[in-house]
Amino acid sequence: MAPPAAIRWCTILSSLILLLLASPSMAIYCDEDDCYDLLGISQNANASEIKKAYYKLSLKYHPDKNPDPESKKLFVKVANAYEVFKDEATREQYDYAIAHPEEVFYNTARYYRAYYGHKTDPRAVLVGLLIILSAFQYLNQWTRYNQAIDMVKKTPAYKNRLKALEIERSGGTTSKKKGHKQMDKKVEEDLSKELELQINGADKPSVWELIGVRFVLLPYTIGKLLLWHGCWFWRYNVKQSPYSSEDASYLTQSSLGVPRNAWQNLDESRKEDLVQRRLWEKSNLDSYLAEMRKESKRRR
Repeated sequence: MAPPAAIRWCTILSSLILLLLASPSMAIYCDEDDCYDLLGISQNANASEIKKAYYKLSLKYHPDKNPDPESKKLFVKVANAYEVFKDEATREQYDYAIAHPEEVFYNTARYYRAYYGHKTDPRAVLVGLLIILSAFQYLNQWTRYNQAIDMVKKTPAYKNRLKALEIERSGGTTSKKKGHKQMDKKVEEDLSKELELQINGADKPSVWELIGVRFVLLPYTIGKLLLWHGCWFWRYNVKQSPYSSEDASYLTQSSLGVPRNAWQNLDESRKEDLVQRRLWEKSNLDSYLAEMRKESKRRR
C-alpha cells in the first residue's frame, strides 16, 4: 500500500495536469475567465436566462453608460461570453470542452472551425481559387508561347520565309545602304508580325481555354456535348444515314489517334485519301497499319 504522502502528491500532480489541460481548451472561448461566471449564470441556464443576463450586464458595463475605463473591458468580455452561448452548437462545444479538458487539440479545432470556418463563403473560395489558377495558367501559356516563338525565329526556315516576304514587299530589291543592318532589324520586326506562326504544343493563349472560363461554361459544354451525341445517334444509328465529310474526317482522326492540330495541318489531299479508306472500320484500319509497318521496314 502506497504511503499517504505519496497518494497526496499524486493527487496534487494529477490536479495540476488537469488544470493545465483545461486552461487551453477553455481559454480559447473566454480567455482566462469562465463564460458562465462572466454572465453570472449557471450551466443549466436556458436561452431566455442567458439573454436576460447579457442585457442586464451590457447596460451596466456599456461605455456609454459607464465611464469607468475597466467597464469597456468587462463589456467586451460579457459580449464575447454571450456570443458563445447564443448559438446552441457553440455552447454545446464549450460544455464539452469543460467536461473533457484533456482533449485539447480536438476542442481547439472545433472552436476555430465554428468561428472561422462558416464565415468564409465556399463560393467565394471557389471563385478566388479559379481566378488564381486561371491567372497562373494564362501566364504559363504566354511564357511557353514566347519561348517557342523565340526558338522558331532562330531557325533557318523562319529566316528564309522572312527574307522572301521582305523581297516581296520591296518589289524584288533590297537596300544596300550603310544603315542596312539597322534597317533590317526594323524590317524584321515589322514583317515578323505578318507571319502567322503555327507552333505545335505552344498555341497562342486564349481566354476561352482557361480553367475558370471552362468551369463557368461547363453547363453549356455538357449540354452541347449531349446534344451532339444525341444527333449523332439519331442520324447514324437510328436513321443509318451515310457519314458526312466532316463526320467522316472526325472518325478518321479519332481512329488514327492523331491530335486535332496535327490533323488540321495535314495536306488536304492526304486527309481525303485517309477518309476514303474508311479507317473507322477495324478491318480497314488494320490493313492500313500493316501497310505503314511494311513501308517503314522498307525505308530502313
